[in-house]
This record gives sequence, structure tokens and C-alpha cells, in this order.
Amino acid sequence: MPEEAGVVLVGYFSGKQKDFAALMDTAAQQATKHGMRVVGRIVQRRGVSDGGARKMSLPYSSRTLLSYGKVREVAALCEQTKADAALFLPTLTERQRRVLTGMLGCPAVSLADVPVAD
Repeated sequence: MPEEAGVVLVGYFSGKQKDFAALMDTAAQQATKHGMRVVGRIVQRRGVSDGGARKMSLPYSSRTLLSYGKVREVAALCEQTKADAALFLPTLTERQRRVLTGMLGCPAVSLADVPVAD
């Protein structure tokens, strides 16, 4: 990723995970330490509605991880902010990377791909 790349930070969390905002802040700090600029943030939460609790550890979609509406939201934010990439907190499969990159109009990468800063 280019130096000073603008990224949209995308989190996916279980409804039981109450500290998701702190995890997003930590991920933003890690991205910044590696020369990225966080130009936006989006969170998808699973299991916060009736019926969702049973499925909260599963992705909404095996192709995209997120719900279709959330993918459209991420794509719109990436376009609006002219982001160089969408940086996902969860690890993406190769298929998810490929599908999301096509749908978002910019590369989809995992935070796990960013080396840990000292």
C-alpha cells in the first residue's frame, strides 16, 4: 500500500463485544503507525437484533463477511473519501478479498496483513 494511503477502517463484531469502539481505535492507531490515514470507519455488528444472537459468531455472507447493505455503505464511503483501500479488522479469505475488491472499487485488505508496529 502506498505511503500515506487513505483507508476506510471496517470492523465486524459480535453483539456481545462491548469494547468494539476501543478495538477500532487501536486498529486506527496501528494503521497510522504504518503511514496510513484513516479517512472513515464503519462497523457491522452481528447479534444485536432478535434472532441474530444464535448466529453472532458467523459472517453475514461467506462471500463478503458483511451484509449486502453494509457493503454498499462501505463502497459509498470509499468513493466519497477517495480511499486507497478498505482495511478490515477481521482476517479476510482470498475469496472475500477478491469479491470485496470488486464491489468496493478499491482493494480490500485485512489488518492482519499490516505488520505489527514496535
